[in-house]
Amino acid sequence: MIPPLRLAASACAALLALTACGESALDTPAPAERAGTLVFASIPSEESTSLRQSYEPIIAMLEQETGATIEFQNATDYAAVIEGMRAGQIDIALLGPFSYVLAKRQDPGITPVAAVVDGPGDQPGYRSYAITTPGSGITDLAGFAGRTVCFVDPNSTSGYLYPTAGLIEAGVDPAADITPVFAGGHDASALAVAGGQCEAGFAHDGMVDSQLVESGQLQPGQLTVVWRSEMIVGSPITVASDVDPQLRQVIADAFAQKANVDYLTGNGFCASAAECPVGEDSGWGYAPVDDALYDGVRRVCEVTEAESCTSLS
Repeated sequence: MIPPLRLAASACAALLALTACGESALDTPAPAERAGTLVFASIPSEESTSLRQSYEPIIAMLEQETGATIEFQNATDYAAVIEGMRAGQIDIALLGPFSYVLAKRQDPGITPVAAVVDGPGDQPGYRSYAITTPGSGITDLAGFAGRTVCFVDPNSTSGYLYPTAGLIEAGVDPAADITPVFAGGHDASALAVAGGQCEAGFAHDGMVDSQLVESGQLQPGQLTVVWRSEMIVGSPITVASDVDPQLRQVIADAFAQKANVDYLTGNGFCASAAECPVGEDSGWGYAPVDDALYDGVRRVCEVTEAESCTSLS
């Protein structure tokens, strides 16, 4: 059994910080009220109410490894999760690469420990896609000028930060040359383009290539990809700064060594490899990551000089 997880923090300050985030705030007890509990928060890339189910095997494994009860929070806003980690209300969180960089700047003690990979030995990473519909006349990012363009969220790496850098490098001023729309999710952005609410937009590769097609929400060929970003290091599982160092290492080791289909199936956390989710995004498991891997995101912030690179929206 891991020793007490946290020192008591100011519940009032924590609750105020989260309440300020409006509907995206997390209704989580203060640390002193949840001794022996770890709060794990994640944000769905699709409009989903079943996100917890995607983490059930990992939650069960983490409870065994840490001796703690894992309380899962389905959040809707990166800012709320970051504030929750700073306020001592969230212990473990899946952040986007961009949101991790923001969180690290505000609280240097936040630690990335792992990111999803497709197979053993793989490196975690994905791309941002610029999308439009066939027949739109748009063939590249320069063609986004004068158009209504869907982004995901101001704190989304592949849904805003890398797209903004791409537009700037293509000679399109994101502040003056387009009409931006923030759809709120990668699925919402892609579907808004497909449905004509936006003339073009951005979403991560997995959403466009497989997730929406497999769910039947998009038909093959319904969207056209006109730009692909450089490889973006995967979204990190992060641990809050005030988690005990011994516990932080237990969590890091658990993700790196046991949060994968092979281990979870072989040790009874999953009935079969075919039915063994390791998070919302399909994959085999997790690989270790460290802070230096996210320097590419920091470089894109320098290119864009985005306001959201220095403060939460």
